[in-house]
Amino acid sequence: MTAQLIDGNALSKQLRAQVAADTAALKAQGLTPGLAVVLVGDNPASQVYVRNKVKACEEAGLHSVLEKYEATMSEADLLARVTALNNDSSIHGILVQLPLPAHIDAQKVIEAISPAKDVDGFHMASAGALMTGMPGFWPCTPYGCMKMLESIGYNLTGKHAVVIGRSNIVGKPMALMLLQQNATVTICHSGTQDLKAMTLQADVIVAAVGKRNVLTADMVKPGAVVLDVGMNRNDEGKLCGDVDFDGVKEVASYITPVPGGVGPMTITMLLVNTLESAQRALSDTH
Repeated sequence: MTAQLIDGNALSKQLRAQVAADTAALKAQGLTPGLAVVLVGDNPASQVYVRNKVKACEEAGLHSVLEKYEATMSEADLLARVTALNNDSSIHGILVQLPLPAHIDAQKVIEAISPAKDVDGFHMASAGALMTGMPGFWPCTPYGCMKMLESIGYNLTGKHAVVIGRSNIVGKPMALMLLQQNATVTICHSGTQDLKAMTLQADVIVAAVGKRNVLTADMVKPGAVVLDVGMNRNDEGKLCGDVDFDGVKEVASYITPVPGGVGPMTITMLLVNTLESAQRALSDTH
């Protein structure tokens, strides 16, 4: 059997059309959802991400502001900008693109963003809300993964999910979201002794370590669902994920491709979060 693809581009289109419709409805009530994207320095990958985020906003009818600063910008100046955006009622989401230059404490900057505008879901208040099952913003990449599972009608109750990776951006929040849907969750990482023994038990595997071929066909039980969050380059310089796609697709029931899988979903969920923030702001004023 060959796995069915979970097409992130197609699902994104669908969700973005919904965001555009909901945005138009908000605009009719006199409110335009706004996202501010702050870029410090000239990391080439960050520039591409930021451009894509702003473009996606505009296509969905959201208002977006891109603020670019030199890599020499001081931490105090960046914190002052974040505070100004916190107080700007036309902005509902604030995203400071990571990584930041070495002299700036990224965690300090993230914590300076108002939790009500933390559409990246990285603030400690957002992490705490996810941990305790309270309303808050979910980090965009794992949130996108959950939407992909939802799109294939996958019921996680009682299933064993293995998450490879324990970052604050993907691994940990992913595990909590799967847990909320009644999956039994195992988190694996560089300290895990026998990764294969773990993944062979899994009904769902999320690979999110940023290492090529971390998951190969012999590590996947037949019929498992495999979500590949990795973004790497192969020897030819082509984009690839953490999963040996050609091998694993012959064993899994569903698999996400790279590119065109989880990637587009990340930006889509950013739009979803920004829209939700604007909707909350509107209901707070009524």
